[in-house]
Amino acid sequence: MYSTLEQKYQRIQKELVAGTIALGCVLLTGTLWYWLVEGWPWEDALYMTVITLSTVGYGEIHPLKSQGRLFTIGLILMGVVNIGYIINRFTEAVIQGYFQEGIRLQRQRRLMESLSGHYIICGFSRTGRQIAKEFRAEDVSFVVIDSELESVQKGQNEGYITYQGDATLDETLLKVGVEKATCIVAALPSDAENLYIVLSAKTLNPKIRAIARASTEEAVQKLQRGGADAVISPYITGGKRMAAAALRPQVLDFVDGILTGADRQLYMEEFLLDPVMCSLVGQTLQKAKLRSQTGALVLAIRRSNGILIGGPNGDTVLMPKDTLICMGTAEQLQSLNQILAPIHPRQLRQPKNI
Repeated sequence: MYSTLEQKYQRIQKELVAGTIALGCVLLTGTLWYWLVEGWPWEDALYMTVITLSTVGYGEIHPLKSQGRLFTIGLILMGVVNIGYIINRFTEAVIQGYFQEGIRLQRQRRLMESLSGHYIICGFSRTGRQIAKEFRAEDVSFVVIDSELESVQKGQNEGYITYQGDATLDETLLKVGVEKATCIVAALPSDAENLYIVLSAKTLNPKIRAIARASTEEAVQKLQRGGADAVISPYITGGKRMAAAALRPQVLDFVDGILTGADRQLYMEEFLLDPVMCSLVGQTLQKAKLRSQTGALVLAIRRSNGILIGGPNGDTVLMPKDTLICMGTAEQLQSLNQILAPIHPRQLRQPKNI
């Protein structure tokens, strides 16, 4: 049983190659027989073999004895069976669209080889589809992995780069360029499979950021111990958001409006201060004049040791490896990006409305 289109294409390809090789062996056998056994010139032997296999109905070039005629009968049967097999495989390939699939796979392979700094979504269920929509809205490059053919076809129909395979296998992750990826999102329904994905991804690329989905609180702890940089439980997060919608509906609407969607007026972004490339390191916010130069607002600063400074004032000093969490319009954040560049691995991505 072949589970992927790629495997089916490879199977048809191998069968056509095997049929062609077998036909070549039959052609060689016939030529050698007429040449060595019947004693004909090799040109006549080859010609006799070809017209026999093609069943065109030409007569014998030279008289044949009973032994030669019996061999010719066998040669005809072998040729008919072989050619029929090749025609059958070729017809199936055309009807099932395997040749078109082969071209698509080659294009997909070249595209994946060219990806760098991309995101990987493992699982194209309801959670994975929503993640893909948000990534598309943010105009980031990403690849979707799913083991189900139906899910892969849905992703292709929506214009996503998709790959059918088992995301828990190193081979699959390598094919989608995990060693060059920025982030991997393990969004499979199984906590165990998500843990395997995180472990594999971190082994193949220790610098990759791993986000994992968890169904239980126990799974959250195990995924964190397994190396996940962030673990999201849809049930816990959903409960918190429902409580926030009941208690602080306007706050929740505002936060949602600046975090998700393609038609936003305000955006939130994070900027990593490079101590070598950023000239503002060591200055205070007041001296850096980020607000007056760009109009963007610095909401918080995460120090390299993990300390979070919320609502920093003008006397707050910008330190090496600080992460600035800022809010503003697309144009304001783009201006801030130019001042603070180079930033995090997403620095080439701009908000879609820019």
